[in-house]
Amino acid sequence: MLRFENVSFRYAEDDFSMMEHLNFQVEDGEFATIIGASGCGKSTIFRLINGLEKLQQGRILVDERPVQELKNYSAFMPQKDLLFPWRTIEKNICLPMELAKTPKAEQEAKCKEVLEQVGLLAYAKKYPKDLSGGMKQRVAFARTLLSGADLLLLDEPFSALDYLTRVDMQEWLLHQWEHYHKTILFITHDVEEAVFLSKTIFIIQDRPFSKMERVEVPLPYPRNREDLKRPEIVELKEQLIEKLRRSVSL
Repeated sequence: MLRFENVSFRYAEDDFSMMEHLNFQVEDGEFATIIGASGCGKSTIFRLINGLEKLQQGRILVDERPVQELKNYSAFMPQKDLLFPWRTIEKNICLPMELAKTPKAEQEAKCKEVLEQVGLLAYAKKYPKDLSGGMKQRVAFARTLLSGADLLLLDEPFSALDYLTRVDMQEWLLHQWEHYHKTILFITHDVEEAVFLSKTIFIIQDRPFSKMERVEVPLPYPRNREDLKRPEIVELKEQLIEKLRRSVSL
């Protein structure tokens, strides 16, 4: 689904590169997470995928085609929900389809379907101010789904939520992923969140970085919170935390 080939990038204001000759790939339908210290380049990877930054060297491929040749190949969900307060929930969700000039009847049908799936059909005529933080993130995810892209880029979407809401949203997100069969690339600072959600975890430990260590999470799907208590998972979490500590001290 996604492949970086020898990608190098440096911000104009920096004296050193963010990444050099980076190679990695995410498989079709995979849930993969990137972890690393603040400022290490996690969000820059998303900006490069979306074409918001211009790489100095290499190629980024989606479905084996350079992203420069593609349209609507990925959808981005940031930390904040970015819902328009003056639009109803259904109108917020329909925005990507409006921009794509999707026929109105199709917009209404798809909006109803996704609102039912995320459990918010009763809130279609409400406004963002009427929703809790977790509900707003579910709306934002529904809007991301209706972009039509098969590659979803989720940048710490639950970081602003309280702990219990965050746990609920993690479980909810796994359910949505299993239902829609999208490819998800996720960013988080939370090691436990990464382990619970992901099939694959990529770790950024250096700067500039030319590789990301790839770790496979030894848990089948579906998962529940009790799986996090397994000895091998507890050990994995400690290993990941130690790797991040070492990267911060470099």
